Amino acid sequence: MAQTGRLLSLDVMRGITIAGMIMVNNPGTWEYVYAPLRHAQWDGLTPTDLVFPFFMFIMGVSMFFSLRKYNFTLSAESVTKVLKRTVLIFLVGLGLNLFSHFFRYGFAEFGQLRILGVMQRLALAYGAGSLIGLAVNHKYILHIAAGILVFYAALLAFTDSMVLSVNNIIAVVDRAIIGESHMYRDTLPDGTSIAFDPEGLLSAIGSIAHVLLGFYAGKMILDSKKNNELIIRNLFIFGTILTFAGLLLNYGFPINKKIWSSTFVLATCGFGSLFLALLIWIIDINGKRKWSLFFESFGINPLYLYVQAAVFTTILGKLGVQSFMYNDVFAPVLGAYGGSLAWAVFFVVLNWIPGYFLYKKQIYIKL
Repeated sequence: MAQTGRLLSLDVMRGITIAGMIMVNNPGTWEYVYAPLRHAQWDGLTPTDLVFPFFMFIMGVSMFFSLRKYNFTLSAESVTKVLKRTVLIFLVGLGLNLFSHFFRYGFAEFGQLRILGVMQRLALAYGAGSLIGLAVNHKYILHIAAGILVFYAALLAFTDSMVLSVNNIIAVVDRAIIGESHMYRDTLPDGTSIAFDPEGLLSAIGSIAHVLLGFYAGKMILDSKKNNELIIRNLFIFGTILTFAGLLLNYGFPINKKIWSSTFVLATCGFGSLFLALLIWIIDINGKRKWSLFFESFGINPLYLYVQAAVFTTILGKLGVQSFMYNDVFAPVLGAYGGSLAWAVFFVVLNWIPGYFLYKKQIYIKL
C-alpha cells in the first residue's frame, strides 16, 4: 500500500484498461485491424474483449472503497449520491452519442440517435451494484451475484437467445423500450443488418453481477488489512475459481461479450482478479513502478480521458486528420495493418498528454 492507503496497482490496471479501450476503438482504418485487436464476431474471447470487463471489474473494486464512507448503509445521503452519479454517467454517455451524431448529420436524423453505449452500461451497473452493496449484508454478495448469473443464463437459454437474431430477447426488450431506430446495428452471418445493441438494457443484468464480483474482490483486499501477500493469495484463489468456472461452463453456455453472458462474467472477472494480483506483486510488493507511470495518468482520471478520447475521435475524424495520418504518414511506411495500429498507438499518446498534465497538477475530474 502507498502511504496514502491507496493501492497503486488499482490505478495502473484502471489506466491500462482505459488506454486499451481508446486503442482498440480507434484504428487507422477498420478494414485493417490485427485479429487480437478485434472483438469476437459472436461467441468467443479475444484480448480486446477483456478490456471493457476489466474496467467494470475494477469499478466494482473501487465501489467497495468509495462506499465505505457511508458505512455501507442506505441513507438519504448515500442513495442520493449513487443515483446522482448514475444519472450523470448515463447522461455523459448519451451526450457523447449526441456529439458524434451532430458532427455526422448536423441537426438532422435525431430519430436515429443511439441511446445506449459504454458509459450508459457503466452507469446502470454502477447504480444497481452500489445500491445492492449498501442494502445487503456483504456475506451474501457472492450469493446474489451467483443468483443473478444463474437467472440470466436460464433466461437466455429458455428464450433461445444465445444466438444473434431479431428474436433474441435482448433485442426484443430494447426494441420495446427504446425503439429500433435508437439501437446499434449488428450484422448476421449472411450479411443482413439487424438492430441489436451490445450494451442493451437486458444484458445489463450480467454486468450487475460483474461489478458485484469486483465489489467482493474489494472486500477481500480491505479485509486483508494492507497485507499485500495475503491480498495476492486471496485474489489468485478467487480469480482461478472464477476463470475455471467460466471456461468449463462455456461448453454449455458460450462466453459471449455481446450478450454479456454469465460465462463471460465469470471468465473475465477471473482473469481480472488474476491480473490485479499480478500487478500488486509487481508494483506494490516488488516496487517496480517506473513502467507504470504512463498508465497512472489514465487511471486517476479514467472517465474524463475516455470522454476526451471520444471527443477527439469525432473532431479529428471530421477534420480528416485521422485519414491523412493513416493514408499519408503511417501506412506508406508501416503497411496497411501496421499503419492502422500506429495511428491507434499515436492516438493513445495524444490523449495521454493532457492526462499527464492533470496527473502532475494532481487534478482529479470526477462526477
